[in-house]
Amino acid sequence: MNNPSRIWIKNPLDCLDPNHAGGIVIESGKITELLKLGQSPSAPVTEVFEANEHVLLPGLINAHHHFYQTLTRAFPAALNQELFPWLKTLYPVWARLSPEMIAVSTQIALAELLLSGCTTASDHHYLFPRGLEEAIDIQIEQAQALGIRVHLTRGSMSLGEDQGGLPPRTTIQSEQQILTDSERLIREYHDPKPGAMVRIALAPCSPFSVSEALMNATAKLAAEKNVRLHTHLAETDDETDFCINMFGVRPVDYLERVGWLNDRVWLAHGIHFNKEEISRLGAAGVGICHCPSSNMLLASGQCPTLDLEAAGSPVGLGVDGSASNDGSNMIQEVRQALLLQRLRYGSSRITHQQAFNWATRGSANCLGRDDIGEIAVGKEADIALFKLDEIRFAGAGSPLAALLLCGASQADRVMVAGQWRVLNGTIVDLDLDSLIHQQKKLAIQLAG
Repeated sequence: MNNPSRIWIKNPLDCLDPNHAGGIVIESGKITELLKLGQSPSAPVTEVFEANEHVLLPGLINAHHHFYQTLTRAFPAALNQELFPWLKTLYPVWARLSPEMIAVSTQIALAELLLSGCTTASDHHYLFPRGLEEAIDIQIEQAQALGIRVHLTRGSMSLGEDQGGLPPRTTIQSEQQILTDSERLIREYHDPKPGAMVRIALAPCSPFSVSEALMNATAKLAAEKNVRLHTHLAETDDETDFCINMFGVRPVDYLERVGWLNDRVWLAHGIHFNKEEISRLGAAGVGICHCPSSNMLLASGQCPTLDLEAAGSPVGLGVDGSASNDGSNMIQEVRQALLLQRLRYGSSRITHQQAFNWATRGSANCLGRDDIGEIAVGKEADIALFKLDEIRFAGAGSPLAALLLCGASQADRVMVAGQWRVLNGTIVDLDLDSLIHQQKKLAIQLAG
């Protein structure tokens, strides 16, 4: 029987924690040793990677995305609009999605994430027009081929325009269809064990696209199956007005009414909360995924990150949809969070370490995971290595800070579960040029 491989990532140029400046040892997909500078592994290793030109990070974790939206980036008819009109413009386009489009757009999104140092991605897919009932199954197949961890949320829309909602009827499903398929996906794919590569969560899209009955039923199903809950909340003032007019309460009151004010829940955006609502969210342990690029592009506002954390809410980061970002680059999203949050809290309170923490431990906490998001003994071997050999880094002092301040955009190496998925800036076993060609062709087809 062959001895398992032991990999020493040796002497990184910089890292988040100086206590492992001598590197880390990886065995059987987990981190088994942290080495101080000058230390050597306690037992022989089978591979040494000299990381003296690389900044070592825990794999970045994207806690909110819409993979399919990579097909409608910079969509001409939706430019320069705010959230509600932007959605109304794009819903009819997205209603034409096909299984092939889901497969290719998922590959594009996950490839872009991997190349940017992301090792775990959560997607919020809520569009299931006729013929697209197995969209989540398709996403799982693509994620497994690329070797990236995923938390795929079974989204849903059941409240059409004719019922007071925002989406057109061609994009919605019946509540029974939604709940039946949610149970199926949990049964077939959800892995609750540490180190899981695939987990399922339940994710009614938003207050303006599902009924109160579905929110209640989904919360009960999630509790029964022990899975997490996710939705968009408090993204815009329009949403607050909608909740007051439709349900008679503000978004957080509505969340509590439907059984969602608990630590099983993480929310996307979380911008328009008052002080009392922030206290209630924190006391309940509700997680918030900050999506800075999307919030800036749609002029939605700024998430009160530090206030939420102080109250007790985990805060993570997400790139959001590629139609409101318009990219899937996680390291760039960390930089955006740093810059946007400095406008709110000041440069001394929002450090580069704080921004990295949101994209690692914070996002892991939002997803309910304690096995990823940090470099520590016993954690999953999910890491990203960045070089500073581009012109943008010339003359940089702190390598770690330079990744954000100078604007890193691509990782040199990325490992997921102890396996190299990106080598020398290239995804292993993926013909990226061919994939990009397919995506362009399908984007033109969808727009037509």
